[in-house]
Amino acid sequence: MNSLKIIFDFDTWQEIFGSIAKNKTRTVITVIGVLWGIFIYITLSGAAKGLDNGFDQAFEDMAMNSMFIWPQRTSVPYKGFKVGRYPRFKISNVNELKKQIPEIQYIAPRNARGVFGGSEPASVVYKEISRSYNIYGDFSDYTKISTKKIYKGGRFINEEDQRNNRKVCVIGERTNEELFDEDEDPLGKYVRINNVFFQVIGVHKYLEGGGFETDGDIFIPFNTFRNIYNTGEDVDWFTIAAFDDADVVAVEKNVKDVLKKIHSIAPEDDRALGSFNIGELFNRISGFAKGMTFLSLIVGLATILAGVIGIGNILLISVKERTKELGVRRALGATPGEIRVQILLESVFLTIIAGVVGIILGAGVLAIINLATQKLSDFPYTNPTVPIPLIIGALSTMVVLGTLIGLIPAQRAVSIKPIDALREE
Repeated sequence: MNSLKIIFDFDTWQEIFGSIAKNKTRTVITVIGVLWGIFIYITLSGAAKGLDNGFDQAFEDMAMNSMFIWPQRTSVPYKGFKVGRYPRFKISNVNELKKQIPEIQYIAPRNARGVFGGSEPASVVYKEISRSYNIYGDFSDYTKISTKKIYKGGRFINEEDQRNNRKVCVIGERTNEELFDEDEDPLGKYVRINNVFFQVIGVHKYLEGGGFETDGDIFIPFNTFRNIYNTGEDVDWFTIAAFDDADVVAVEKNVKDVLKKIHSIAPEDDRALGSFNIGELFNRISGFAKGMTFLSLIVGLATILAGVIGIGNILLISVKERTKELGVRRALGATPGEIRVQILLESVFLTIIAGVVGIILGAGVLAIINLATQKLSDFPYTNPTVPIPLIIGALSTMVVLGTLIGLIPAQRAVSIKPIDALREE
C-alpha cells in the first residue's frame, strides 16, 4: 500500500521530472538508444512479415506443397538412347507414381496448346467473332491443387465430363468479354474450338499465381482434348500436390527418380526433367522471414539492453549528484523502500517512454513501406505488420529490463547513510 501511495504521489513525480530535467541531453541520448532497439525489432520483423504475407497472397490459390514436373531433352546417353531425346510422359505414369510415392495427395496430368510457344493456340469462334486462346486439357483433380474461381453460376470440369468425353469448356473472363456481348450470358452457349462445337459450362476468373494460366485460357476435359488433338496417352506435364506433412523436396526427387526409371533416363541426368517446386520456394521464403524476425529480435534486444544499461548509468550519476538530497530525506524519515521505489519509477518511466516512442516510429515506417509497395504487381509483398502480442511482449521485456537495471542505482541510493550524506560538500 505504501508503494502504491508513492507511485501516485505528486511530489514523487515532481522529483522524477526534476531529475530528468537536470540531465536533458544525456537522458534524451540514452532514451534514443533504448527506443532504437524496439524500433529495429518492429521494422525488421514487420518487413519480413510483409514478404511472407505477399508470398501467401501470390500463391493463395495454389497448394503450398505443390510442384510442376515436365520433360526436357536428355543430356546423358542411357540404355542405347542418344543424347537429346525428348521423353514423353504418359497417362499411365499417374498410377505408377501414386503407387510408389504414398506422399502424393493429388496428381493432375495436363495437356495444353499455345502455352509454351511450341504449339499454336486454339482458334475460337462465336458468331462472327474469331480469336485465338490457349487451351488446356484437364482433370477435375486440378482444382484441388490450383483453385479456379468460377462465377456466373457455372462450374469446372467434372468426372462425368471425362468419362463421357463431353465437349464442354470453361472460358476465361477476358474470353467472355471478347466473344460475348456485355449483357449476354455465355453459359449454355456454343463456341467453335478448332471447328468443333463446345458448350460453355463456366467462366473462370483470372487469379495471380494460379500456375501458367491467363485470363483468356480455355479448359476442356482431358479425354476430349486428346481426341481432338490426337495426343493419345501423352501428357505434357504433371501438377502434383503432396500431403501437408510431407517433405516436398523429397517428394520431388522421388517423382523424378520414378519417372527416370519409367522412361529410361539416366539417374544422373539432371536436365532431362524440369520442375518448379512451390513448396520448396515457400519454405525458403518462410525460412528467410523467420530468420529476419529472429535477427530483429536479437539485434533489438541487444540494443534495448545497451540502452537500458545507459539508463542505469544515468540514474547512478543522478544518485551520486543527489547524495545530499537523499540524505536529507532519509534524515527526515524517508524509508529505504520509498527511496528504492522512486529510483525504480524513474527507470521504468524512461524505459516505457522510450518503448512507446520506438513502437510509434516503427509503426510509422511500416505504414510508409505498405503504401510504397501497394502498387507493386511484380513483387510479392503486402501488409508488413507485427502482431500486437509480440509488441506487448517486447514492451514488457523492456519494462522488466528497466526494473532490473533500476535496482542497481536504487540499491546505491538506499545504501547512503544520512550522516555521511550530510557531510558531503
